[in-house]
Amino acid sequence: MKYKDVKESVSPRISRWRKQPVVKRVARPTRADRARTLGYKAKQGFVIVRTRIKKGGRRRPTPMQGRKPRKMGLFYTPVMNKKAIAEKRVARKFPNMEVLNSYIVAEDGKYKYYEVIIVDKSHPSVKKDKERNWIVTQRRRAFRGLTSSGKKSRK
Repeated sequence: MKYKDVKESVSPRISRWRKQPVVKRVARPTRADRARTLGYKAKQGFVIVRTRIKKGGRRRPTPMQGRKPRKMGLFYTPVMNKKAIAEKRVARKFPNMEVLNSYIVAEDGKYKYYEVIIVDKSHPSVKKDKERNWIVTQRRRAFRGLTSSGKKSRK
């Protein structure tokens, strides 16, 4: 199922998600097929977290004293994309876990909703998994731009 198909069927969900916290752990992925292609496995040590990011540009902090610089605009375009920002926020919220990847779930006029796959590096089932145990040696991938969206925003 593609994102376009999901986009049409999520409007009742979004009203519920808007009332929930910004970063929320969920029981299972909304788009299971997409999560599996990005490395998710339905076993202990793998967690899905839904987060929302405000759409639009970012406000530039204006100086509170003195004269405002002549060329200082109100908004600016951030270097990172929204997906990378979402992964960073989740990584800050769950410091003992490592971000594997993320995907878009929905969007409305104000927010974009992402689900981020995070992995518990110290869990025995993750350490035993030969396909996924490379993440045990990784440290703070989202902050160093090593996730797929982080790599795109570095260019």
